[in-house]
Amino acid sequence: MTQQDRLYKLRRWFDSGGCLTRDFLLRELEVSASTLKRDIEWMRDRLNAPIVWDRERGGWRKNLVQPAVGGQFELPGLWFSEDEMTALLIMQHLLSNLDAGGLLGPHIEPLMKRINQILGSGVPPKAEVARRIRVEVVGARKLHLPHFQAVGSALLRRQRLVIDYHGRTRPATTEREISPQRLVRYRDNWYLDAWCHLRDGLRSFAVDAIERVAVLDRKAVEIPDAELDEILGSGYGIFAGREVTWARLRFSAERARWVAAERWHPQQRGRYDAEGRWVLDLPYADPRELVMDILRHVPEVEVMWPEELEGEVRRRLEEELRRMDGRG
Repeated sequence: MTQQDRLYKLRRWFDSGGCLTRDFLLRELEVSASTLKRDIEWMRDRLNAPIVWDRERGGWRKNLVQPAVGGQFELPGLWFSEDEMTALLIMQHLLSNLDAGGLLGPHIEPLMKRINQILGSGVPPKAEVARRIRVEVVGARKLHLPHFQAVGSALLRRQRLVIDYHGRTRPATTEREISPQRLVRYRDNWYLDAWCHLRDGLRSFAVDAIERVAVLDRKAVEIPDAELDEILGSGYGIFAGREVTWARLRFSAERARWVAAERWHPQQRGRYDAEGRWVLDLPYADPRELVMDILRHVPEVEVMWPEELEGEVRRRLEEELRRMDGRG
């Protein structure tokens, strides 16, 4: 049993509020008296654990009166087994490699220092973790950090925002007063679902397309979650709308090996047909993003219905063929 495993057991026993005798600990931990003494000293000196020797009861217990040194020790809290700590280190590395993950750095850093201290020599060097774990982010657009922070602050404080927004569908910058509702991380980019007071409706804004932001001293209007999901969550991808159409796609048996394990939409329905092809039904409100995803799988996919979606995919393919012929 490693020291970390012993510390984990000690934490659980001390959490119970009992008084742990020397004989009990030596028997259950299967260690020598000197090792037990070092473990207790480690908890007191390195982890600020409020553990005292109770002479009357003949054992160690948690001091419920005297706080931990420096107020930093929380016995029921940040205590993990060695495997759990290693998993947290991996998670920290993953977050540090995400563009927006750096925002969490100031909050994660104290925890990671604590975990590094507990793990001691068992922690792999930072360079080794970086070499063994790689996070590839494709298609992520660069965020302006102060804008993201202002959006997040207003969202949680339930305040309105004024933003200058440079749309991509119609490339023009407009000033909007909005009531933020929720932040969504979608395909490695951040979007803000908000009530737009200019358009008098719900809209989804790409946070990286916000050119200026100011927090207003006005309460944000509240939109029920059910309405947010109905308007912004029922369609496909980032394109929202109340009017939803269902599509049916059929992928070849070869491509089904991958697509059957993918989640294209929360409400999707998929099944294998008699020939091993993957038949996928899913809703969309605007075909643009769905068409792009379908084109990635051509010629291993066919649009079974509706005809409008099939026609849009066909049109895009024909446009590309004409471009290629023109270059030839």
